[in-house]
Amino acid sequence: MIKAVIFDLDGTLLDRDSSLAAFVEDQYNRLAEHVQHIPKDLFIDRFIELDAKGYVWKDRVYQQLTKELDIRGVDWQTLLADYVSNFKYHCVPYPELDSMLENLSRQTLRLGMITNGRGQFQLDNIQALGIEGHFEEILISEWEGLAKPDAAIFFKALASLGVSPDEAVYVGDHPKNDIEAAKAVGMKAIWKKDHHWRCLEADGEIDGLHEVTGWIERLNAEP
Repeated sequence: MIKAVIFDLDGTLLDRDSSLAAFVEDQYNRLAEHVQHIPKDLFIDRFIELDAKGYVWKDRVYQQLTKELDIRGVDWQTLLADYVSNFKYHCVPYPELDSMLENLSRQTLRLGMITNGRGQFQLDNIQALGIEGHFEEILISEWEGLAKPDAAIFFKALASLGVSPDEAVYVGDHPKNDIEAAKAVGMKAIWKKDHHWRCLEADGEIDGLHEVTGWIERLNAEP
């Protein structure tokens, strides 16, 4: 019987692609005096390419961007600080995020989150989505000193929620860090589909968050 659902954040609850595009466009507009010699689409597209779905921290992104695009009058450190301070104002949830979490809570399922990333930055984004109160346990890799796919961070979340691996489901978008890692510790895993990756290991697949509840019911019905 499934008693807990643990989620990834970026690409699962937070529409990071849309959020990032909105932030970068806003940054370009606010810093127009320094970047007006660069076509906006080029600035946005190159940033997103260098970001590599969030797997490259922005210090390296901005260093490369300022060099490639000959950005003058503002250094990469200032651009990075602006990102850290202002990304949270552009957080876009996936559709039906709130209703999905409320449905799970009504079923008395315990909810947790495990996300890789910088501590305060990720917490700011969670709070910007207005979902912090739904979760009994939120583990952020920087603050834990552990990161997915390390099994230890999954076991810590399970222990905090008071459930065994076979009583929990993990929902995430990354085939290795989320799906393979969760299954390796004995959890069920639901893949939030992402066209950038291919995933063959999941117990279930979803296109949208509204499908999570149905998958929990399906898993509970298995012998």
